[in-house]
Amino acid sequence: MTNLPQDFCTYTADLFGPARWQRFLQSFQETPATSIRLNPWKTDGETIFSTTTPVPWCKHGYWLSERPDFTRDPLLHAGVYYVQEAGSLFLDHVLRTFVSSPVLALDLCGAPGGKSTLLRAALPQGSMLVSNEPDRRRANILLENMLKQGHPDVLVTHNYAHDFNQTGWQFDVIVTDVPCSGEGLFRRDADTVNEWSLQNVHFCQKRQRQILQDIWPCLRAGGLLVYSTCTFNTHENEENVRFIAQELGAEILEVPTQNAWNITGSLLPGWNEPVYRFIPGITKSEGLFMAVLRKKGTPAAPVLLPASARRYAQTHRLIHVLSDGIPTFEEKGKEKIPSVAQALSLTAPLQDYPHAELSLEQAQRYLHRESFPLPASTPKGFVLVTYQNHPLGFMKNLGDRANNLYPKNWAIRSL
Repeated sequence: MTNLPQDFCTYTADLFGPARWQRFLQSFQETPATSIRLNPWKTDGETIFSTTTPVPWCKHGYWLSERPDFTRDPLLHAGVYYVQEAGSLFLDHVLRTFVSSPVLALDLCGAPGGKSTLLRAALPQGSMLVSNEPDRRRANILLENMLKQGHPDVLVTHNYAHDFNQTGWQFDVIVTDVPCSGEGLFRRDADTVNEWSLQNVHFCQKRQRQILQDIWPCLRAGGLLVYSTCTFNTHENEENVRFIAQELGAEILEVPTQNAWNITGSLLPGWNEPVYRFIPGITKSEGLFMAVLRKKGTPAAPVLLPASARRYAQTHRLIHVLSDGIPTFEEKGKEKIPSVAQALSLTAPLQDYPHAELSLEQAQRYLHRESFPLPASTPKGFVLVTYQNHPLGFMKNLGDRANNLYPKNWAIRSL
């Protein structure tokens, strides 16, 4: 078992109580469950994996009987599904419970893309999502995953909470999956164990409150805030939710759940507001905490969508847009080269290009960014390559060979 920090053990054993603590410790001897979420925009539920069990709190979520080699699966790279912890899939249930009409939503700390891709799938038709990541390196990962999902009504941005604060932009829904001490990831990530300290817990709490204060003016009155972490302690969880309610002005909302889901409620003594904690060994998931709040005040009119949001982001000097959801060509001299974003888009006119269906081996070689000849009957020029009829990207067919146009920074490293 991972050598857990003594301060963590002392605090968390007391927080959980003997039964929960022992069950949590036992979970380190168990194989973590693997879960995925289908992209409803690219699949109608066809069988991708041989054995699946539905995740009850997510419409398109499934547990797998074993963990496959996802990196080598072309359907993952085509955006047909996303690998995501079951606990974070609870957001799907939250959104479908409280959001029934089109909204302008912000995922403030969106990388690597799990909650953002889920948001876009769960929000009502006509909604617009701003998927944001403050860290530039992680923002590029977020961009890749949002482009692979292919939905046009998504803006990918690279900004801090205080940037949004200065714009005066108002959102109907804001998801704040804030940076935290990462206790819920101890089973799968040794680095989080090594980096943990009580000092860091309190540092995270202070940073989380600053993020919340910065973004709070951007939530319209009556708007929905989803607060989440991947940690267990009450400092970063219940105490912060209480802070939002009391200091910022919000009502804590109760989410309907079932006992069979084994979700743990508040662990802060004397404070029994509805919050939702996923604990490995008790819930079939890695660790997660979530709370849902509604901003007090007279509800404002819903924000105009989605074209107005796109124009606002494109013209505001403080908003750094990485993608406006509408993929374009890459120009090289006088030649217009179709982009991988166009190949993966739900709305690009892909019928304008000849298609070449690849075998599994060819698709893997394509994702590895190798060049190889296409069938002799394939027309010369730009060709859309597919796997199981799902677009992967483009090649330029020269006849005796075809140049691979898959992005270098997306290529899988080895076969």
